[in-house]
Amino acid sequence: MAFLKTVYTIWYRDLLRFLRDRTRIFSSLGQPMLFLIVFGNGLAPAVAAGMSGVDFRTFLFPGILSMSVLFTAVFSAVSIVWDREFGFLKEVLVAPVSRAAVALGKMAGGSTTALIQGLLIMLLAPLVGVRFTLPQILTLMGMMILVAATMTSFGILIAARMRSMEGFHMMMNFLLMPMFFVSGAFFPLRQVPLWMEWLARADPVTYGVDAIRQTALQGLVPEPILRTLILHPLEINLIALLAFWALFLIPAVWLFSKTE
Repeated sequence: MAFLKTVYTIWYRDLLRFLRDRTRIFSSLGQPMLFLIVFGNGLAPAVAAGMSGVDFRTFLFPGILSMSVLFTAVFSAVSIVWDREFGFLKEVLVAPVSRAAVALGKMAGGSTTALIQGLLIMLLAPLVGVRFTLPQILTLMGMMILVAATMTSFGILIAARMRSMEGFHMMMNFLLMPMFFVSGAFFPLRQVPLWMEWLARADPVTYGVDAIRQTALQGLVPEPILRTLILHPLEINLIALLAFWALFLIPAVWLFSKTE
């Protein structure tokens, strides 16, 4: 019970900080809207021939949804570095609570805030002609939680040893932008160079984007065309995401437990 109470307390603190910071909530919608409206409309005529009749903005929307979840989840781990700089983390670490519970609470808090951000992006779906059924919404919520948990664990893994905000942001930009751009969020991973194909296979974001795209476009795009836009069956994507989650979470909790 003490373990679960610690997880809940850290989760609740992070969620409360997020909900109270309305500027952060609405400003974080700016970049997805910029990509979706400006980037989507600007490139739609140029790439129409290679999209098999699918509107580029429709294709792009699941990628933008994934981007919102991805960046919110990873950068939620910056609170670890922030708390370390301002002394709050020291107070938590000397408390008679499990450090593993603190790390899991951070992961739960980051996953929840990323889910909320993703739900806000889903409100923009009618602008690009994408509409969801209730089963799709529920499935997408599950997908977003899994992607968010995986990438929050990745963020905690990096933040556990970072000593400055500047270092964390530099490292995240160095890692996240390539991971996002080779994931197929902006373009189908068909007939790409072999090196890009292998990078995409090793990229956890690829499986999240692919799973969200399959779910979001189901029933909206004809099945034969949808098969040309996706990479793996949904089951493979889920197994890969679970494997990456474990791969990131276990060392993240261990490193956080060794934090001084």
